[in-house]
Amino acid sequence: MKKLLVLSLAVLLFAAFSSAAFAGDKKVKLAYVEWDCATATTNVIKAVLEERMGVECEIIPVAAAVMWQGVASGDVDGMATAWLPVTHADYLKRLKKDVVNLGPIMSGARLGWAVPSYVTAESIADLNKYADKFDGKIIGIDPGAGLMMRSEEAIDKYGLDKFELMEGSGATMTAALGDAIKNNEWIVVTAWSPHWMFGRWDIKYLDDPKKVLGESETINTVVRKGLDKDMPKVYAFLDKFAWKDANQMQMVMAWNQEKGADPYENAKRFIKENKELVDSWLK
Repeated sequence: MKKLLVLSLAVLLFAAFSSAAFAGDKKVKLAYVEWDCATATTNVIKAVLEERMGVECEIIPVAAAVMWQGVASGDVDGMATAWLPVTHADYLKRLKKDVVNLGPIMSGARLGWAVPSYVTAESIADLNKYADKFDGKIIGIDPGAGLMMRSEEAIDKYGLDKFELMEGSGATMTAALGDAIKNNEWIVVTAWSPHWMFGRWDIKYLDDPKKVLGESETINTVVRKGLDKDMPKVYAFLDKFAWKDANQMQMVMAWNQEKGADPYENAKRFIKENKELVDSWLK
């Protein structure tokens, strides 16, 4: 039932923005989920397109299922936040004939459940015996995210019948984590890296002996079929775009956490301070 509701929500969201945000002009349209890593990446791509290539770019925040469907249908030109081979495996398997995977923009990414370092639990397998300390809750992010689907599987495979996966967003998850740490309380959150929270707080991943949440992953750019013919220069840039390392992305993510931060202005700052890297994307 939950999967049916998520799918229905995705269909409704897609119908809602397909007639408005996707009205047929020739600007580049990129979809993304409002995760901090995706926000940083997508704004940097937008900044290069607009500031260096003179191409108008619209970036559209949506749910993960809608993002993939938008690329597959051609209503958006692409996205640069496909977590593979595990997190978004179901989306790619279902839609691969309608999309083009341009490959990784970063390697060494991972998913997991994280806790403050003062929490004595070390493994997902041990959580049931600490359920009361965690108030029986695993603090999640947006419904439909690959991490949430894997987390539901983890609850099942580890027999965590004393826990409930709480839906929310990346912002509500980090806010709950920050509040818990401030009060020295126990909390377990759905997490991923690279992410600025690992630099701000002393937190650790719980061991995942069954590997339900996967191991090392890559973040990939995926575009619609035909983009190479319709917008060859844009396609060539997206094909070459990649972060030099995780520290670059986390730096931009940290800038975006500053009070009053504007992700697009920070993206412009990044491309200005890293001209040699940006030039390599445009050769």
